This record gives sequence, structure tokens and C-alpha cells, in this order.
Amino acid sequence: MKNYFDLKGQVAVITGASGGLGVQLANALGNQGAKLALIARNKEKLQERKDELEEKGYEVYYVSAEVNDSVQVKNAVQKIMDHYGRIDILINNAGIGLGDPILEIEDETWQKMLEVNITGAMYFSRECGKIMKEQGYGRVINMGSIHSRVGLNQSPRMTPYATTKGAILMMTKSLATEWAGYGITVNAIGPSYFESKMTHKALENQDFRHMVENYCPMGRIGKKGELDTTVIYLASKYSSFVTGQLINVDGGWTAV
Repeated sequence: MKNYFDLKGQVAVITGASGGLGVQLANALGNQGAKLALIARNKEKLQERKDELEEKGYEVYYVSAEVNDSVQVKNAVQKIMDHYGRIDILINNAGIGLGDPILEIEDETWQKMLEVNITGAMYFSRECGKIMKEQGYGRVINMGSIHSRVGLNQSPRMTPYATTKGAILMMTKSLATEWAGYGITVNAIGPSYFESKMTHKALENQDFRHMVENYCPMGRIGKKGELDTTVIYLASKYSSFVTGQLINVDGGWTAV
């Protein structure tokens, strides 16, 4: 039987890959044969993730970099090219979630949110996109959110975070049209609430978790592994006519 989602020989760059959803996505792609290039700030955590993934038989390389520093991003991409010689898949997963209400948010917090969640995705898309254009092939997958489309009338307030994820949706659509002639697809995944480092504190609040579970038609948060098939599909060559889309993985949240 043909494996439509075979990624053998392809190189996947995953930002925010020192923990949480980044590691889950790395596992999913590695399981399909992709060579992995992990990006995060913390070298020690990256080494730990590398060791764990290599134990499963995956080929792994990592570079420590700040995603919102254009020089570090350029250097990281060059190191990956020096190591692997190509880049086929980019997962823009790095992000932060700070839930300050707009009336209370500090300038520094707002700027950091914009720089990591939007500018970081743009920097990596730009540098990897140059390589993908030369290759005539590429898959860019941005990590959006249900809050790319909807707000939240609960605490913690989501306006700063939702603003960045709304921007990710429009970056996805616009880049998809800009790069459509280069053999590059650009799509986004919009998860609802999954357990991760970013969501852990909010989900520890039982009132908030109860609200999330009640609002979701499936009555729960996402489970480990439930993003895997979506990212594998979008990373594969057989998603070649799908571009500019946000695929929500949300238990029906955005259907309400």
C-alpha cells in the first residue's frame, strides 16, 4: 500500500521545538521519515529533545536562536543548510501567550508578543522561503489558533494574543498567494486548547477549564497526538493544491 504521507529525505524546520506542541509536531514528522531541525532558545532543552528523538531513530539537528532576531534567524537557517543541504518544511510554532487586558497591558509586553508571534514567523518564512523558491518546492505551516478567528469573553483576556494570531491567518493567506507560483504552499493550523507550557497555567484554573470544556461541542480539550495527522498532511507533497487555509483542530469550537 502506498504511503501518501511519506516524508523520507525531506528536512523539516520546527521553531519553538524545546517542548510542548513543538515536540509533538517533531515526533509526528520524524515518524514519517523527515529529518528534523529544531529551533528554540534553550540549548540544554534542545539537547534533551534531540537525545529523546534520536532514541526513536529520527535524524535530528538543532540550532539555538531567538526567532525575533533577524541575524540569529539567518544564521540558524544557514547552519541548517550547511548541515542538511535543503529545507522542505517549515513549522512556525514558536509563540507566547500573555493574557493581559488591553487596558492594563504594558508596552513591553505588547511588543514582545508581536515580535515573537508575528515577526518571528515572518523572519523564518522569509529565510526558508528563499531556499524553497530556489528548490521549486516547500511547505510552510504556521501555528494559528481558534483565536485567529474568534475572541474570548472570559478571563484571561485574549486580545493581545488573538491580535497576533489573526495576523498569522492573514500572513498565511497573503504568503500563499505570493508564493503560489514557486511550488510553495502556505497553510495554518488553528488548535483550540491543548495541554502545553503556554496553556498550563490557564487550564489549572478550574473555572476556566470548565468554561473551555463546556464551550467545546466535544466537551474537552485536545489530546496529545490529535494535531499529528493535520501537520503531516499539510507537510506532504499530496497537499499540493491546498494553500492559504487555516484548518481548525478544535473539537467543533469554531462551529458554534
